[in-house]
Amino acid sequence: MIVSVGMFFFYLQATCQKVLRRQFSQEFFQSIVNANRLEFPSIRKAIEDLGSPVEYPRLLLTLKCDFLALTYLLKNAANVDQRYSYEERLLILYFKVVFASLVTCHWLKLRESSAVLKLTVILEYFANVVGERVNTVRFGNLTASDYLLNL
Repeated sequence: MIVSVGMFFFYLQATCQKVLRRQFSQEFFQSIVNANRLEFPSIRKAIEDLGSPVEYPRLLLTLKCDFLALTYLLKNAANVDQRYSYEERLLILYFKVVFASLVTCHWLKLRESSAVLKLTVILEYFANVVGERVNTVRFGNLTASDYLLNL
């Protein structure tokens, strides 16, 4: 049983890493971050540049809020079907698993930075997907940022 669960998580991580390696024609995420006032880039910058841990309760709240905002946008912004793709569902599950591992690492007083960086990479991917979708739709006189603000 333990080996089966371990293999499941191994294959989940390998599959999600493959999905996250997707290259976008341009970086769309910055416009989505700005339009929705998402904070995950500042968390990533603090950890990568300074190596300083962010206040833990604020960190959890920020990551969770950004995740909820981006999953809402994935489902509703310029998405005709208004449902998640297979890859998006897989990454949502992966985000929840890594988020749980972050909580566990904090509880066991282990390094949390690698889990936080994985979470920010997932959020960036979601923002890029939303930005790409919004960019491909014509809005008349609206810019992509204006469209997102009206959702």
